[in-house]
Amino acid sequence: MTKSCELFARAQKRIPGGVNSPVRAFRNVGGEPFVVARAEGARIWDVDGKEYIDYLGSWGPAILGHAPKAVVEAVRGAAKRGLNFGIPNPLEVEIAELISDWIPSIEKLRMVNSGTEATMSCIRLARAFTRRDKIIKFDGCYHGHVDVLLVKAGSGALTHGQPSSAGVPQAFADLTISLPFNDAHLVGKSFAENKGQIAAVILEPIPANAGLYFPTHHFLQRLRDECTSNGALLIFDEVITGFRVARGGAQEIYGVRPDLTALGKIIGGGLPVGAFGGRAEIMDLLSPDGPVYQAGTLSGNPLALAAGLAQLRELERINGWKLLEELGAQFEKLAREAIEFAAANVLYVLCLWSNYRSCWRSTKQLENVLPIFPCLFEARRLFRAIAI
Repeated sequence: MTKSCELFARAQKRIPGGVNSPVRAFRNVGGEPFVVARAEGARIWDVDGKEYIDYLGSWGPAILGHAPKAVVEAVRGAAKRGLNFGIPNPLEVEIAELISDWIPSIEKLRMVNSGTEATMSCIRLARAFTRRDKIIKFDGCYHGHVDVLLVKAGSGALTHGQPSSAGVPQAFADLTISLPFNDAHLVGKSFAENKGQIAAVILEPIPANAGLYFPTHHFLQRLRDECTSNGALLIFDEVITGFRVARGGAQEIYGVRPDLTALGKIIGGGLPVGAFGGRAEIMDLLSPDGPVYQAGTLSGNPLALAAGLAQLRELERINGWKLLEELGAQFEKLAREAIEFAAANVLYVLCLWSNYRSCWRSTKQLENVLPIFPCLFEARRLFRAIAI
């Protein structure tokens, strides 16, 4: 028995499913999970000494690769000054100013500890600001394990949702309308049939949790217009796209300004973090200035903020977004050349950073490309094998 198998067997006795997040159980891909001992750059090593090329990048945060020098040094320095204070620290101000500068729609910001906390807080704020209860979300957009957002569409496009998890009351699901992504007509129809009841529309501007697909022409602007004309808020969940597809996230690319934005992953540099922000008049409803309660013992943790600031500043220093576009174009070129010579099965690889879809005959070919700039090629998922 390998060390990974032994550790996983022990984990199953004390941890539900043997993992602390369901996707890590490998149920959808078969086999048992291996246990990681360490990681550096684009590579990880398991407890048995096997070496792997990492296409996941910790599901998003590791945009610079694992253990980048700038981030590790920042965390080491912060740890020497204290792990958590429960009192304001300077890094909270620095990251709030940086994020507000890079994403102009965020006039005020509050730090939390996960993307789920961020989206949950956005929903609570939207309901308080509009004094309405219903939410529109879209099929395939994942916003964390918030009760009201763990809902999928019912049998008809305009029916209220059914809970996607046990333990979510039907009454919560009844307040959520789940619609097909890119269908602006149904959004308008939902507003008309629920006049004065919809507090917000929430979506991933570029959905990446049910495969990768893009908003059609003017879809995001149509949502902005519908929300404005109906007195609802537009919430962008940029936990994945924020500081990844562009310095200012998807809203920079599409030129659409949401009322609230949820962030996470990259802004923690690999440590637990989340944030949400938006228009000042909405954010000012938060306690202690307003009636909307939100709190967290570890919110604004100095280690997480030190890591996040270091990662964001390093991305800016190297102009990481320009590099990603250039490397994405090179990746596509090499992929097309590989396909021309492929004679058997290929792997369909999704490269989220550059938004290119590419095919490779083997991981060896990918391995030859990755060292160009370690781990800046993050393949968000490996799709099923196909034949050409």
